[in-house]
Amino acid sequence: MPKFHRIAAFCVMIGAVAWIATGEFSSVGSAQTAEGKESPTAEAPAAITPLIRTVSVADPAFIDHARAIRLSGITEADKRVELAARADGVIAALAMTKGGMVEVGAEVMTLEGPEAVAQEEIARIALDQKERDLEVAQKLFEGGSTSESNLTNARSARDAAAAELARAQATADRLRLKAPFAGVVDAVSVELGEWVQTGTPVATILSLDPILVKAEVSEVDLAAVAVGSTAKVRLANGTEMEGTVRLVAREASAQTRTFPVEIALPNPRMTLPSGMTAQVSLFAQPVRAVVVPRSIITLSDTGELGLRVVGKDNVAKFAAVQIIDDTPEGLVVMGVPEDVRIVTAGQDLVRDGDTVEVASGVGQ
Repeated sequence: MPKFHRIAAFCVMIGAVAWIATGEFSSVGSAQTAEGKESPTAEAPAAITPLIRTVSVADPAFIDHARAIRLSGITEADKRVELAARADGVIAALAMTKGGMVEVGAEVMTLEGPEAVAQEEIARIALDQKERDLEVAQKLFEGGSTSESNLTNARSARDAAAAELARAQATADRLRLKAPFAGVVDAVSVELGEWVQTGTPVATILSLDPILVKAEVSEVDLAAVAVGSTAKVRLANGTEMEGTVRLVAREASAQTRTFPVEIALPNPRMTLPSGMTAQVSLFAQPVRAVVVPRSIITLSDTGELGLRVVGKDNVAKFAAVQIIDDTPEGLVVMGVPEDVRIVTAGQDLVRDGDTVEVASGVGQ
């Protein structure tokens, strides 16, 4: 039996060697036919037709937009003064009450001072006498009855009397306290009959017409705010008014790096108080811009903010824009070219240089 196996294995080996010797193994995987020609291959695929996307576009509606700069502020009096006694004495008259109104130049307080009043009257009488003496000396000199030196002496005496009257009037005037401007008496610190000394606080007067709204603007927005520009103000009580920028500081606060601004509001009846919080809207110079939906803002390959636009040749391209304001109607952007249409739908499916099919009015 082992001998039979050896004979069978020998026969298999002889057969394999004979098959290899014929060279038929070279035809495995060959692309040649029996005639020595290559077999036909599959046909080359046809050229791929570029895909043309359909997008929705809209013509840009250019507007002159004044960007709003919103600030928080507080109302303050236009002027504030604390009156003080100018002399020592007892208060003889007090012509003001807390919360009342005073007119400019009104005498609001008078101190007792009979000596000063009497001295003023004596000085006035003396001046009248010296005036008459000067007139007589002038006539005598013109008639040749007196010398020029007598006339000069009479004139000097008149001048001295006038100076004495001015001094007496100044002393008496210190007894009378007058309002430097029209306003509201915010506080009264003395009572009728009270003894006061020079410098004693008497009353606080506020000038509330116009009333000021004081706020602070950032260094970024400083260039957009100018003296004389209009501002809209909404007070804490719901009152909305228009005012005028009266001051833009040129030195920043060391702590906040912001610049104080003042807006003047008309307050003829002085109904608006000092110390009320307010919301201020300032408006920058108008610029040419377009209002667009937030959803159509896209990014370029380099991360630049902009819009996808289509020219007259229906070729899409990227237009970089700058957002200058955010309104309820949409984003206000500047930098949109004049001769393009803005892609409002499908902007993320096209790239620069793609030819698109425009379906105007769809998806806007």
